[in-house]
Amino acid sequence: MSETQEIAVIHTAHGELSIRFWEDVAPKTVENFKTLARKKFYDGTAFHRIVKGFMIQGGDPLSKTDDPMVGTGGPGYQIKAEFSDRPHVRGVISMARSQDPDSAGSQFFVCLAEARFLDRQYTAFGELIGGDDVLEKLGETPTETSAGGEKSKPVERVGVERVEIVESAVA
Repeated sequence: MSETQEIAVIHTAHGELSIRFWEDVAPKTVENFKTLARKKFYDGTAFHRIVKGFMIQGGDPLSKTDDPMVGTGGPGYQIKAEFSDRPHVRGVISMARSQDPDSAGSQFFVCLAEARFLDRQYTAFGELIGGDDVLEKLGETPTETSAGGEKSKPVERVGVERVEIVESAVA
């Protein structure tokens, strides 16, 4: 009998991203993400921040509507950071946060390229195991200047239909 593990499948308008969790380095972060996904917290959100050649960011409940405060939303609580030696490279999923290292809640980002300057400062908690072509499409989304002055606001909504936690065979 083959061994299985839980993975996340992020269903987007452009296809699916499959994420393997790193429970060994960020157990509380992984559990938080799984809990939010099972409560359908992420369903109907969007990737509200896309920086070409860097990362795509989602997980803000304010992205379900066209809320002008998008980028500041969360689940109503914050979790403690779990820094590790895992590098921020293409396909790594990590928690977004404010300047306080222990301010992550629900927002996450997926790296489009190497971003080693984030190592040991952001909680990396998994990696892409399927959907690299989808990640590429999402990362190429046309953007305009956001309210904060960064060229990262998608011109068209990049929706997250749902996030599922499913069993997968361990490779």
